[in-house]
Amino acid sequence: MSLMQEIIRKKRNRQALSTQEIAAFVRGVADGSVVDSQVAALAMAVFFNGMSTAECVALTLAQRDSGQIVNWQPFDLPGPVIDKHSTGGVGDLTSLLLGPLVAACGGFVPMISGRGLGHTGGTLDKLAAIPGYNLTPDTRAFQRIVRDVGVAIIGQTAELAPADRRIYAIRDVTATVESIALITASILSKKLAAGLAALTMDIKVGSGAFMPTYDQSLQLARSIVEVGNGAGLKTTALLTDMNQPLAPCAGNAVEIRCAIDFLTGRTARPPRLHEVTFALAVPMLLAGGLAKDAHEAHTKLAAALDSGAAAERFAMMVSALGGPHDLLDAPDRHLDRAPLQTAVTASEAGYVTHIDCRAFGLAVVALGGGRHRPEDAIDYAVGLTDCVELGQYVEKGGPLTLIHARDQQAAEDAANAIRSAVTLNPGAAPTPATVYELIE
Repeated sequence: MSLMQEIIRKKRNRQALSTQEIAAFVRGVADGSVVDSQVAALAMAVFFNGMSTAECVALTLAQRDSGQIVNWQPFDLPGPVIDKHSTGGVGDLTSLLLGPLVAACGGFVPMISGRGLGHTGGTLDKLAAIPGYNLTPDTRAFQRIVRDVGVAIIGQTAELAPADRRIYAIRDVTATVESIALITASILSKKLAAGLAALTMDIKVGSGAFMPTYDQSLQLARSIVEVGNGAGLKTTALLTDMNQPLAPCAGNAVEIRCAIDFLTGRTARPPRLHEVTFALAVPMLLAGGLAKDAHEAHTKLAAALDSGAAAERFAMMVSALGGPHDLLDAPDRHLDRAPLQTAVTASEAGYVTHIDCRAFGLAVVALGGGRHRPEDAIDYAVGLTDCVELGQYVEKGGPLTLIHARDQQAAEDAANAIRSAVTLNPGAAPTPATVYELIE
């Protein structure tokens, strides 16, 4: 029996794998000597039997070591290399705000983000709505921009954690994506490969979350914190609400517009988006030694936002990565608008007591703003704006959201989906907290 078969057999039989066995298997994934069926078999064994913290640390480090590890020492940065990662949601554009905010406070944020998955919007797809923005610069250019601007948000390069990329592709087609051990190792291996000193995780909870229950979200948060710290990365996790879109919009260009408005203060800042952004940024500043306590961190972040320093970092990042120099001054000159805007109206009056947040995300996908298959093209202009919130009172005939669509049929289909996703009742119901728990 080969070593790889023996490793699969041990995990199938609920035995612990050694660090050496895990490293050998991941090396085989990276060099191609482990075939797809063996990766699928081990993933299924882990899906059913789990991994200990020690095993998960070993898997994380082996996946990190399968490719290039970004080295920041030659750049002699005068501040900490810190980042944030989210499990994904609807209307969640915090990355676009957090990176520039933390950079304006003295941090260096090399944020490697992903495309949308299922109903969740991806930060990369949002940035792709900006003409000219280079999502995949080479590593040296990426590092230079982080050094000069303080933040760069890009996609995963071929050199970073290649074993993870292959394992994920196989998990995606073998119904083993939802394994907490494999999710943990996948996220952390990429973050460790980016050379971080500290990481804050945003774990979503609710109808629009990746994990279906609060307990599973909490389990994932604890796993990431334990494994991250076990792998030498200072890690904290925040559980935040995704029972409704976080921003009052969902889509790609519409979320870029919202981010610009938030950073520049051109319009009132949506309170829940503001709360989650600051709740994530505070532990980032604390972990990086950029503030002595939460009060000082909050004060620094507010100053960076209100002075326009964070908006300036965003503009510099867009320009450095090939986007327009005047995006913040003239967003309408550069961001595509859908030809049709139509309001979805309520068929009765009442308080919004439930929102199927996942259905809002899927409505954006159906409009063309997301993918059914990895190769699908995206329509960056479509989406939703002016979305209702839980606890809001809506008059009969009042708006539930404004649809931005390419044609009338797509708009009507989205309107039907939105009406079905919003529950109105004569009496108000308690609204969920925006931030639930910090795991340290």
